[in-house]
Amino acid sequence: NPTQVGTALQVFHNLGTLKDTIANVVDGYCTVLEENIKNALDIKVLTQPSQTVTRGGPGRAAMPTPGNTAAFRAALWTNMEKLMDQICAACGQVQHLQKVLTKKRDPVSHVCFIEEIVKDGQSDILYKFWTAVTQTLSSQFQSATDSSTFLKQAFEGEYPKLLRLYNDLWKRLQQYSQNIQRNFNTSGTTDLLAELQQMEEDAQDIFMQKTQDYDPEKALKDSLQQYEAAYLSKSLSRLFDPINLVFPPGGRNLPSSDELDSIIKTIASELNVAAVDPDLSLAVAKNVAKTIQLYGVKSEQLLSTQGDASQVIGPLTEGQRRNVAVVNSLYKLHQSVLKVITNQSSFPAAAEQTVTTALKAVHDLMGSAVQPLLNSVGDSVEAIIITMHQEDFSGSLSGSGKPDVPCSLYMKELQGFIARVMSDYFRHFECFDFVFDNTEAMAQRAIELFIRNASLIRPLGEGGKMRLAADFAQMELAVAPLCRRVSDLGKSYRQLRSFRPLLFQTSEHIASSPALGEVIPFSIILQFLFTRAPAELKSPFQRAEWSIARYSQWLDDHPSEKDRLALIRGALEAYVQSVRTREGKEFAPVYPIMVQLLQKAMSTLQ
Repeated sequence: NPTQVGTALQVFHNLGTLKDTIANVVDGYCTVLEENIKNALDIKVLTQPSQTVTRGGPGRAAMPTPGNTAAFRAALWTNMEKLMDQICAACGQVQHLQKVLTKKRDPVSHVCFIEEIVKDGQSDILYKFWTAVTQTLSSQFQSATDSSTFLKQAFEGEYPKLLRLYNDLWKRLQQYSQNIQRNFNTSGTTDLLAELQQMEEDAQDIFMQKTQDYDPEKALKDSLQQYEAAYLSKSLSRLFDPINLVFPPGGRNLPSSDELDSIIKTIASELNVAAVDPDLSLAVAKNVAKTIQLYGVKSEQLLSTQGDASQVIGPLTEGQRRNVAVVNSLYKLHQSVLKVITNQSSFPAAAEQTVTTALKAVHDLMGSAVQPLLNSVGDSVEAIIITMHQEDFSGSLSGSGKPDVPCSLYMKELQGFIARVMSDYFRHFECFDFVFDNTEAMAQRAIELFIRNASLIRPLGEGGKMRLAADFAQMELAVAPLCRRVSDLGKSYRQLRSFRPLLFQTSEHIASSPALGEVIPFSIILQFLFTRAPAELKSPFQRAEWSIARYSQWLDDHPSEKDRLALIRGALEAYVQSVRTREGKEFAPVYPIMVQLLQKAMSTLQ
């Protein structure tokens, strides 16, 4: 009751013993709490089976038998809960006292009582009391666990439980601070209210705010540090053990489904237990990230990097089989951990970020495991496409006006190869999305190479155009196994669709096509227009005396339109030079269209 406490303080103030009385009261609370802490941690009391049993003979040490560990732990946690109530109650008393001291003034001198106490350089009583309590907690816990392994094991093993008690205590103290603030603002006699109204709202007590040089919550939890360190170290061992077990040194096998499940369960269990506190969650999440890294390192050691890992000629080799198994195993781990963290309620963002970063590394490892195979398939696809130049596209139309064969030989070979690769190699991967993410990039590259090479075919007759148009249609079927849907390939797919009708259009029509620049790069169209020119107007690669394969490599090394257009301009300038040298009267009809297109292309680059 603020009024009664205020009256008592006034009496002591009148007697001139206010400061000593307050000091005695606060010291009294500290002494009682020290006694409470000692009792709560008293190993003799904790290990007594019950108070009524007659005492044993002399020299009987009161040590719990292993069978009693559960009873010992139960008694310990009951004591701890009681201790938290006692600390809370004592803090409440001191908070209340401090509040009244802050509000109450001497009616004669109008001096605020708190100033009387602080003027001798004493800090506020709540701060003094709290420092004493937290130091006592630290020292008592330290000496109790130093002298008893049972206590030490209990606090280390069940550290989250201890931390939860401390967190609850801290919440209650803050709650009490808020309530006391409200009560003071709404209760009390009129004269006390009048006094309160004279004063501006005073600063809140230490449980409501931390200052620059003192964090009261940290002071409370400092006594727990050694147990947290031991708990985290044991937690890491619990996480690492199942992994070290399933990847013995020199072993060549991957963990079975059950073994992987057991690893995931351990991860989930550690995270769930740590959920009592955001800081503990983050610390355990860092352990989980280390666990994921360990799994990655152990799996990587099983990967085959020999030549047979990237062959695409025969059936799956032993090395390739193992690589598929490693990728599948990493994928399962990735998906399962992802599920565990999505199911965590109130998982701190920093903790989630820590685990997600570790999972990204797993995903990257999966990528590097399949890369050699992807490279081989990509190289073979390119080698097959480039053989289109060994076929003859110069023929004229047959009588029926239809091509003699549905598609060219190289296209048949490409379709067969891609279908076989998907069924022989990629079908064994369980991570379909991951595979398609990689093979779709391969499909886009195949289309790019196909259009590039198709635009370089010289000479191209009417019959050749018909067959090439059929190849364009068949190309969609060829890359279909590599993707979810061919239309998902985006720009590559639109290029394939847009280029095909250009085969039959006049050069003027092509130059004004809306697909130009938007869908199909200018350099590709200019390359294609060379096929409509006389042999004297040499294609860029012919002028440089390169093979088509070398020119294709040059284009890969120079992806910018600027470089490619510069090379084309060089070829056009060389043609002008040769016409002038032979004193020709006119240029080929396609030449002015190409120059105009080149200028348009250059202007879009500005």
